[in-house]
Amino acid sequence: MADVVKKATRDSYGAALVELGAKNPNLVVLDADLAAATKTGGFKKAYPDRFFDCGIAEGNMISLAAGLAAAGKLVFASSFAMFAAGRAFEQVRNAVGYTHLPVKIGATHAGLSVGEDGATHQCCEDIGLMRTIPGMTIINPADDVEARKAVFAAAEFDGPVYMRFGRLAVPTLFDENYDFQIGKGVQLAEGNDVTIVATGLMVGEAIKARELLANDGISARLINIHTIKPIDKEIIIKAAQETGAIVTTEEHNIIGGLGSAVCEVLSEACPTPVIRNGVEDTFGKSAPALEVLEYFGLTAQKIAAQAKQAIALKK
Repeated sequence: MADVVKKATRDSYGAALVELGAKNPNLVVLDADLAAATKTGGFKKAYPDRFFDCGIAEGNMISLAAGLAAAGKLVFASSFAMFAAGRAFEQVRNAVGYTHLPVKIGATHAGLSVGEDGATHQCCEDIGLMRTIPGMTIINPADDVEARKAVFAAAEFDGPVYMRFGRLAVPTLFDENYDFQIGKGVQLAEGNDVTIVATGLMVGEAIKARELLANDGISARLINIHTIKPIDKEIIIKAAQETGAIVTTEEHNIIGGLGSAVCEVLSEACPTPVIRNGVEDTFGKSAPALEVLEYFGLTAQKIAAQAKQAIALKK
């Protein structure tokens, strides 16, 4: 693990675009009047001729992105998750998904951790929405390193990609040697009693939860799922077979997100007790980010408690 430095993954996204722009003159970036917040402003400053502010019109932005991609451009289109996945869903589905164009959507300010912006902007449904679009790849990075590597991997990927970034600064968990591969989960720690499957900013909390469980003599396996679609079925099934109990944790509604994806895999291949940690089918609250996360139980303490519940369900 790298030294602990905190950085918001939206900052990582913006920095990666600037770096990618220097290497690829075919790259264009679109934004919906939020460049300062989505951090695409750095690309705008470096490459003004390849940046397009589409205004507060996300549907039009996605349609323009599709047209540019059809003309051979490498296109990244950015807005808040609530708008990129919610307001522009029709255009993402029909103009990008249906045509399977290689548009890369950079959705920032996802989840509860936008804090004071409140329920209208705390998008905890975007993964569920994007999972329903055939052929859509969904990446939810956990830290700065994973976020930057996700941008470069998405640029090389042949097809549409939805990338989910956060506003809250989170610990850097990985170093530059970290092997990021779209569609491949990463086992971060071995364990025999229970498996914690985490994504996004909850990976850091899952690491803490594993330490709490170790203090109680419980051996927890830890898996990071950065690509929620296509999900790495093999690593999940193996963990279920070897530990017999699963806890999933995500900054998203437990309906339609990581928890749902894991349950779908296991119900077909290896029925296993699963407890889902996340937003339990409700809207968010307006408060500082860390307070909101604690209110909804997205903490190491809650994950550890649910891991014990999952172990108790084993036959």
